[in-house]
Amino acid sequence: MFKDKKIGLFIVLAGIFITNALLAEIIGSKLFSAEATLGIAPIDIKIFGEVYNFNLTAGVTLWPVVFITTDIINEYFGKPGVRRLSLLTVALISYAFVAIYLVTELPPAQVWLELNATDVEGNPFNIDFAFNKVYLQSMGIIVASLLAFLIGQFLDAYVFHKLRSITGSDKIWLRATGSTLVSQLVDSFVVLFVAFYLLGNWSLTLVLSVGAINYMYKFLVAVLITPLLYVAHAFIDRYLGKSAVRDMTEKASADSRSFF
Repeated sequence: MFKDKKIGLFIVLAGIFITNALLAEIIGSKLFSAEATLGIAPIDIKIFGEVYNFNLTAGVTLWPVVFITTDIINEYFGKPGVRRLSLLTVALISYAFVAIYLVTELPPAQVWLELNATDVEGNPFNIDFAFNKVYLQSMGIIVASLLAFLIGQFLDAYVFHKLRSITGSDKIWLRATGSTLVSQLVDSFVVLFVAFYLLGNWSLTLVLSVGAINYMYKFLVAVLITPLLYVAHAFIDRYLGKSAVRDMTEKASADSRSFF
């Protein structure tokens, strides 16, 4: 499919990375109950004197894919690959939110409102209000989310290569899972602190409590998806060939400014 397998691999990884990051941001306005999804009773975890359940944003269902893709890019293309792709992703997500905002400002067609004037039970329904409510997020949440994303990605790349300098080519699980756990610890609290404490009305205790719940989920997921990382590495190594893999990983670990 691609004449240059290295470039082809990066294009595929970039597509997976950008698509899932963008979708996670867009669907992140929905909250869901992890306990209800699993069919279990609320866990009722007590943190800082308050009781919380595993109510999470829908976006967290896609972030594991971003975690894995980040680690693979780190392994084969180094920090420059992660940095450039992260900056491009932030630019594209920003563009998407601008486009969404402009679309919500368009006056709705009367026929659209009339065709969707009631819900399935016959109750009055304003589809334009619902559309705007689903897609529009506050500027504070958008800024905080993108800031946390960038910090998390850069920190992930830094920790990944620090661990690689210690482990060498061995222990993929350690540098991949370790870097994810560190970066997501920061990401989990930055977005809440900026969006809801600095720019909102949450107390610091609430930020820390909700952040702790979010991090528990991300910690668990990071550990559970580790086997998938080995599957991805095996597939990519077979696709590229031993010689190309050795050359790419050596350049990636050297932190070269160029990843091609």
